[in-house]
Amino acid sequence: MATQVLAMWERLRTVPGGPRIFSFAFSRRAPYFGSIRPRFVQVSPNFASLVLPKRRAVQNHIGTVHAIAVCNGLEAAMGALAEATVPAGKRWLPKGMDVAYLAKSTSDLTCTAETDPSAWTAGPDVPVRVKATRTDGTVVVEGTINLWVTDRK
Repeated sequence: MATQVLAMWERLRTVPGGPRIFSFAFSRRAPYFGSIRPRFVQVSPNFASLVLPKRRAVQNHIGTVHAIAVCNGLEAAMGALAEATVPAGKRWLPKGMDVAYLAKSTSDLTCTAETDPSAWTAGPDVPVRVKATRTDGTVVVEGTINLWVTDRK
């Protein structure tokens, strides 16, 4: 059974302007994500990706994408993945984030989140691998967001 997020993505992804509508709706559901204006590229079980546009509102004093904006993009990708993947009757909560800043974020960034399918049944700890990549292919941030997956009450 598809979750609401996955069902909405599947309905909109091939419609002209559909990914933008999905991105806007996703950001309305979790309003803080709207601050980075994510543009979702893919949402599926165990994988999600989005583009975090480099624009003045997310830049720091040296003109690169601020580290916290990058983490916000990674968390948005993780949230879409989690919503698309969480087994029926379960819920998820983020437990923590461990990231390494590897290079300057000097362009738009592609933020990805990925899990192993078996992690969702082995839980309750589910590690989600996250990565932010510049348009030239350079990985600028890499890490793990750990989820706590429990029975829905």
